[in-house]
Amino acid sequence: MRYFIYLSYNGTNYNGWQTQPNASSVQETLEKCLSVLFALPVSITGAGRTDAGVHAKMMTAHFDMETPVENTSLLVRKLNSFLPKDIAVQKIIALDLHARFDAISRSYEYRITLQKNPFLNDFAYYFHGKLDFEMMNEAAKTLFDYTDFTSFSKLHTDVKTNNCRIMQAEWLQRGEQWIFTICADRFLRNMVRAIVGTLLEVGKGKMTVEQFRQVIEAKDRCRAGISVPACGLYLVDIKYDKNSKK
Repeated sequence: MRYFIYLSYNGTNYNGWQTQPNASSVQETLEKCLSVLFALPVSITGAGRTDAGVHAKMMTAHFDMETPVENTSLLVRKLNSFLPKDIAVQKIIALDLHARFDAISRSYEYRITLQKNPFLNDFAYYFHGKLDFEMMNEAAKTLFDYTDFTSFSKLHTDVKTNNCRIMQAEWLQRGEQWIFTICADRFLRNMVRAIVGTLLEVGKGKMTVEQFRQVIEAKDRCRAGISVPACGLYLVDIKYDKNSKK
């Protein structure tokens, strides 16, 4: 039986989702707790990887069991009692899908605050200065015209293609925060943070919308802006085939 876990986490204290040597990860923490509860080794597969310090309002992962779990609601309660306070499981359901390969889209938010707020230090990027969000939205619209986003990819990754299909990319204001929402069928390593960093150059008046377009066409990471801090990035949704349950 395959089971899907729907969870959220504050990524501040973790070196990302994926298990790695000599560093704390969300995946490793979750696997350890499940292994204790089932009294046998449990391996989980996540829908993707989030980098160190990145948060998830909604992450999915799956694990396989030889025998059915009789009460998944009870398992959720037990698991949450074992997990640290910065990881929370919302539900566990039986679902015969692959958490990573069957996902058809993922959505991220990047949060910026223009006002200093000590309560947002780990949860939004405090930007000093003014930004033209109207021009940043004009530049964001050009993302729909392309599929190759090499300019926004971390160098020397092991992916076979840098092609992605972006379905949403826009800045909206919520209270004192400006939030960039982006949805695509897949994302490259560091892609969202690099896109936001380059859009900030447009917002500061240091790059035109046409120059932003030229950055994409160059397929050169050195032409794009810096990667913004991880604290402002959130994985917020993962969608599967319409025939699957969520």
